[in-house]
Amino acid sequence: MSGGDGLFEVDPAAVVKPETAPTVAVKKTFRAFVPDQMLMLPPSLDEWLPEGHLARFVAELVDEALDLGPILASYTEKRGFPPYDPRLMVRLLIYGYTTGVRSSRAIERKCIDDVAFRYLAAGAGPDYRSISRFRARHLDALAGIFPQSLRLAQRLGMVKMGRVALDGTKLQANASKHKAMSYNRLVEREERLEAEIASLEAAAAGLLADAEALDAAEDERFGPDDKDTDLPAELDRREKRLARLQTARAQIEAEAAEKARKHAEDKERRRQKRAGTDEPEAVAEVGDLAAETARPKDKAQANFTDPESRIMKNGAGAFIQAYNAQAVVDDAHQIITAADVTTNPADALNYTGMLDQSAANTGIHARQALLDAGYCSEANLQAAAERKEEHGTDTFMATGRLSHDERVSPAPRGRIPADATARECMARKLHTKPGRAAYAQRKAIVEPVFGQIMTCQDGRRLLLRGEAGARAEWRLLAACHNLRKIFGQVGTPGLAAARA
Repeated sequence: MSGGDGLFEVDPAAVVKPETAPTVAVKKTFRAFVPDQMLMLPPSLDEWLPEGHLARFVAELVDEALDLGPILASYTEKRGFPPYDPRLMVRLLIYGYTTGVRSSRAIERKCIDDVAFRYLAAGAGPDYRSISRFRARHLDALAGIFPQSLRLAQRLGMVKMGRVALDGTKLQANASKHKAMSYNRLVEREERLEAEIASLEAAAAGLLADAEALDAAEDERFGPDDKDTDLPAELDRREKRLARLQTARAQIEAEAAEKARKHAEDKERRRQKRAGTDEPEAVAEVGDLAAETARPKDKAQANFTDPESRIMKNGAGAFIQAYNAQAVVDDAHQIITAADVTTNPADALNYTGMLDQSAANTGIHARQALLDAGYCSEANLQAAAERKEEHGTDTFMATGRLSHDERVSPAPRGRIPADATARECMARKLHTKPGRAAYAQRKAIVEPVFGQIMTCQDGRRLLLRGEAGARAEWRLLAACHNLRKIFGQVGTPGLAAARA
């Protein structure tokens, strides 16, 4: 029942308001707190940022140590609205990629509410479009910060090239794997769309044949402009879809042809080497024939969002749309000496190229190179032997994987059999005490680097699309990793020593 029934009366609840503001239990004096207090002089961002802060290091680096010539040289037009100073934009991008703030919108927000970003931008607030356009325009120059960071580390004595480790990691592309389609399905969908387009074109031709009699119907179907070139919306959509399918199909076929060409040419070169001959024309002829007859596998895929990315299996066993990022790391201070990106999920294809890139970047061939079983192949084992003779690099390459509960076999004794294969020789080498001691350092050298990039720099997922964009972004991430190591080792004062 309620008070409205007249059976009993209900008094309204009384609201008791405090007569005075709440007081503390004892007479306590607090520090002054006046939120509305006006400042007589404008604050200095320099005073708000503590000494030894990473942002101070980045500011000094960009202003005094880095060569921004390629970026500055691109501004040749005097007219137009003045752009942001390139030093400001490079500061923001380096600090953002070092601290895990990589998206242009996130950097824009940080320039408002983060003291370090405001300090680097000198109080300016570039919008996300300006940041994104600057990054896209100067992508190659930003990737060029990587070799500069490596040379800086070398001048500081942080790169020894006594022992390096090569490894790869899968970086998630800026695309969904659900936007990919296999070659077999592409062909089926293309044939079906061609049939649908032919049917729609026939229907459109029938309508246009009697244009004068069906003028009103045409206006309603094709629009009020009454153009003979207008097509129904559904026909236009299918033609655009067909064009995308044909582009994806052509890409898969071109990749299959190139792969077949390379395989055939390598096989012919090995045959000629065994025969003691050298016929480049025959190599090219064999490659052309293989490319002409190559046909993609039915399960070969292309992605419509980022056609150059591939579906790969990551370390967790999940299949993602990704790029294969490679890195060579020096063991002295975990400085990255070579960084690259490929569209092939197999690591084995990168052994020679990555070690050559490392030597070219540093001017030194490493004394030891450590690699896991993903790089083991007959070609790489042969290349390792040749590298030992030519450059003195001793390669320790795992020939297989061990399960967690599998015991390592004892070190071999006696001489290596004369008929032992290259794989067997490498396996015996890794089972010796020196081999075990050297290879045990591999994980401690390269795995922490990937972990730091993925966590501290939020580098699991790429923002830029296309192989060139992925490569440039990976090298920028590698450069920022190196700069973070330099900052941790020498701080801002060490930059002056490196410039001397």
